[in-house]
Amino acid sequence: MKKTLTLLFSIFMLSFVFAQKDSQRVISTIDSTQSPELVLIQEFTVKAPLDKVWSAYTTKEGWENWAVPLAEVDFKVGGTIKTNYNKDGAIGDNTTITTHIINYVPEKLITLQAEITDNFPDFMKKEAEDFYNVIYFNELEDGNTQVESFGIGYKNTPKYLELINYFIPANEQTLMSLMNYLENE
Repeated sequence: MKKTLTLLFSIFMLSFVFAQKDSQRVISTIDSTQSPELVLIQEFTVKAPLDKVWSAYTTKEGWENWAVPLAEVDFKVGGTIKTNYNKDGAIGDNTTITTHIINYVPEKLITLQAEITDNFPDFMKKEAEDFYNVIYFNELEDGNTQVESFGIGYKNTPKYLELINYFIPANEQTLMSLMNYLENE
């Protein structure tokens, strides 16, 4: 029994070490600008060509393979990406997250703005128009793709710092799902 527990503990610790090593593939930093705003920067390199990474961000199939069980994508300037983490829900119900596509440059950049709903904290609702996510895509010479995501609009206050500290590991986990999807396709 003791040997079995020791073996299980060793496997758990080895898994934990590999998970920690993998999670370091996503680098998260908080940049303080000269204004009272903060920018959440998350960057990673994925072992996949640019066109596959772009497709993962811009298509229904892409979103449903790495981020959510339900997605609806109308990818155009003024279009939307609607997602739902609830596999038993539906696009359009009160758990749907609607993200507006502000602009894009094909295979280079996407600017998104989430619709702030009742599910978001009250303090964010007053400043909803300030929040954007700008995502840069860079094709590397080795066939890999570097992605940089800039979460813009956070205020330098304790409530927002708490929110950012919630989003960092949640986003890192989602981005690891993206990398697993693209690299094991």
